[in-house]
Amino acid sequence: MSNHYYSQKPDTAHDFEEWYFELKGKKFHFVTDSGVFSRDTVDYGSRVLIDAFEWDELPEGSILDLGCGYGPIGLSLAYASGRLVEMVDVNERAVELAQRNATRNHIETVDIHTSYIYETLHHEKYAAILSNPPIRAGKQVVHEILTEAHPRLHMGGTLTIVIQKKQGAPSAQKKMEDTFGNATIIKKDKGYYIIQSVKEE
Repeated sequence: MSNHYYSQKPDTAHDFEEWYFELKGKKFHFVTDSGVFSRDTVDYGSRVLIDAFEWDELPEGSILDLGCGYGPIGLSLAYASGRLVEMVDVNERAVELAQRNATRNHIETVDIHTSYIYETLHHEKYAAILSNPPIRAGKQVVHEILTEAHPRLHMGGTLTIVIQKKQGAPSAQKKMEDTFGNATIIKKDKGYYIIQSVKEE
């Protein structure tokens, strides 16, 4: 069975849901389905990440939403920042939902497609990479997201993740510190840590 939200082709029966959620001052109309992460509402960690992320001082370039799910992070930041946001996920069902949600909410500055982590991207470098990493996929996958971000960022670009303390925030922060030479906790909220590294060399 392939029923995890990090599966490429979830085989659970479809069970669509529709609901509204306000992000960055816009009331988004989301459609979700079984076999995707947090199908009933925008999960709290993603909300904290969206609210904490700043783009004003980033270098020029697009943003990468890695593990986009049905789209709340990428779509809300495309709307608020006006930048192109490339949104990728290994889960084909999630990607299809994200594409539909972009159309439904009239968000055009997005490029949404399937990719296993950084395998199939459309740009060489990004101004920022954001991720609510798939903890249940295992530490190896999470650490690959963290360590392989550095060469894919413009100078001054940022990697920003959300991770719960109990699910390995200290370990993730150390891995980011080892990779980038810096890793700052920019926000803590109900056990969720927003950790950000800046590419400085």
